[in-house]
Amino acid sequence: MSNAKTRVLTGITTTGTPHLGNYVGAIKPAIEASQDPNVQSFYFLADYHALIKCQDPKRVQQSRLEIAATWLALGLDTDNAIFYRQSDIPEIPELMWMLSCVCAKGLMNRAHAYKAAVADNEAAGNQDADKGVTMGLFGYPVLMAADILMFNANKVPVGRDQIQHIEMARDIAGRFNHLFKGDYFVQPEAVVDEKTEVLKGLDGRKMSKSYDNTIPLFAPEKKLQKLVRKIKTNSLEPGEPKDPDTCTLFQIYAAFASAEEAAAMREQYAAGIGWGDAKNQVFDYLNTQLCEPRERYTALLEDPAHIEAVLQKGAERAREEATRTIDRLRSAMGLGRFS
Repeated sequence: MSNAKTRVLTGITTTGTPHLGNYVGAIKPAIEASQDPNVQSFYFLADYHALIKCQDPKRVQQSRLEIAATWLALGLDTDNAIFYRQSDIPEIPELMWMLSCVCAKGLMNRAHAYKAAVADNEAAGNQDADKGVTMGLFGYPVLMAADILMFNANKVPVGRDQIQHIEMARDIAGRFNHLFKGDYFVQPEAVVDEKTEVLKGLDGRKMSKSYDNTIPLFAPEKKLQKLVRKIKTNSLEPGEPKDPDTCTLFQIYAAFASAEEAAAMREQYAAGIGWGDAKNQVFDYLNTQLCEPRERYTALLEDPAHIEAVLQKGAERAREEATRTIDRLRSAMGLGRFS
């Protein structure tokens, strides 16, 4: 496979049902990139990452199915893009071990997720600062580095909270290249789309499964309407001008609407639109946008064999390259064959 195309890699953790925040932040820009013939896209279900947070096998299995169906329903071009499950590529954990052997522990000590876990333990007065911290949580930036470096991705679209991990991958790649005297890995770049802000959830905090404030992407019509009505607003009355820039409802609308539609909604806010009316408009708009992909999604969930076939085809394409890469790295580290 030629390296002439820009390589873009995106993973999505399989611990929950995709929500509007996932769509706006990761899935939509990724699907647009998958249709670009000048880009070689890699999209994967990060199911090894899921095991760090979730030890419920049914939930992990169901989430993998739902997330695969979501990407396919939204138009991922699997002829151009390489779409696979992380767990179908055994070379990735092998590469993780190779990278672990050159990665400084001090680098992992600085990882945000680990530092947050330690801070929580200290705040709770636990004598063991590492209480509840698994090696999976501690070392997962190395797994992320393996995901990226396996395919020598040039660009990795991430949220701001993940930039540190891309910097760590660069650090590990540089150290490996230096130690084993070769250009084995390219230096990946984090791509943060300034336009795609972090979507807020029902309660005004970041939309996140951990806050239980999400709007599932393919919620049935009635559920979607109910959730949109639950979005937190302030107590301004109809007729009073409202500030769209501090409003979760407007932010969600603007993430899906065109610039012209968002500008028209701003005018309605300035003119004092009532919250009930605003919520109805946002629901109608979202429902119209999501109606067709929701139907495709439902049909895909009822045909898991089709999803499996697509993922197996993607895994074959990914492994074609992964096996070559691992052979080269094994030789570099002294693990090559004797003849």
